[in-house]
Amino acid sequence: MSDTTTRGIRIQVHVDYIEERSDPDQNYYFYAYTIRITNNGHERVQLINRHWDIVDANGKQEVVHGPGVVGQQPKIAPGERFEYTSFCPLTTSFGSMSGNYEMITDSGDRFFAQIGSFALVRAFEVN
Repeated sequence: MSDTTTRGIRIQVHVDYIEERSDPDQNYYFYAYTIRITNNGHERVQLINRHWDIVDANGKQEVVHGPGVVGQQPKIAPGERFEYTSFCPLTTSFGSMSGNYEMITDSGDRFFAQIGSFALVRAFEVN
């Protein structure tokens, strides 16, 4: 689990290994991650871009940039939250992700809400 707050924007991450979509014999490990973004600030924000750094167990890094999340650029008012689930396949049994969301306030102020590093790992993989 990851739990990070930037300028009142709290980002919590929960990860699940999806065994039925994974095939370890083929070096294919499938993870779902659920993100909850809560606006504990005083101004409405809109998530306009995402940036992910994904690293597998061999140190191979993949960088992902793009507009919004799951096809949306949600606006989140103070006291509200937005939640979504997405996926990350790996060719190793564990890895990690971190990144940020580019946000813009109603007044036009842009900032990057940090997403703390979180592990992509099967429950029995690491003690």
